[in-house]
Amino acid sequence: MRDELVLDVETKKSFQEVGGKGNMHLLGVSVVGVYSYQADKFFAFEEHQFPELENMLASAGRVIGFNSKHFDFPVLQPHLRVDLRQVGHLDLMEDVERGAGFRISLDNLAQASLGVGKSGNGLQAITWWREGNIEAIKKYCLDDVRITRDLYEYGKKHGSVAFNSRDTRAKVTVLVSWAVVPPELLHAQERLF
Repeated sequence: MRDELVLDVETKKSFQEVGGKGNMHLLGVSVVGVYSYQADKFFAFEEHQFPELENMLASAGRVIGFNSKHFDFPVLQPHLRVDLRQVGHLDLMEDVERGAGFRISLDNLAQASLGVGKSGNGLQAITWWREGNIEAIKKYCLDDVRITRDLYEYGKKHGSVAFNSRDTRAKVTVLVSWAVVPPELLHAQERLF
């Protein structure tokens, strides 16, 4: 069976610095965090290690991320030779947005479903990049990978995830369909980002 990977990307620049979301290719990549189900191990890749990351992505059956279709993949693609559109892909945010009717942050979902929150934010990671604090970026990125993996596992087990509603201040459940896709069906998955 082909590996499933959970992925998260941290950037060197903010949207404000590159002229908005239309210029994602200019954000740069400081660290890519990955969890491999086959190896049961976390990896943090810097740019000089991207050939190893490419090998993992090229042999993966599916990559799982949070807002990965509209952020992580488009930001990462200019830095890789492997065509990410050809990699099986599950964007957890898309499924949650379909179910809830609006976008919900990873932090909100993690707090309501798992009882843990994120350890930082992407703007802090950019500050750490400028300071040369790569280890802080790696820790933060891998924390996000861990939370994304745990949210995915929670959704697979329960068929739903929860979020804290700003309107009602109550916990709300959203149905999700994150079952493992058999390798023979991977070709039928939507692969575009």
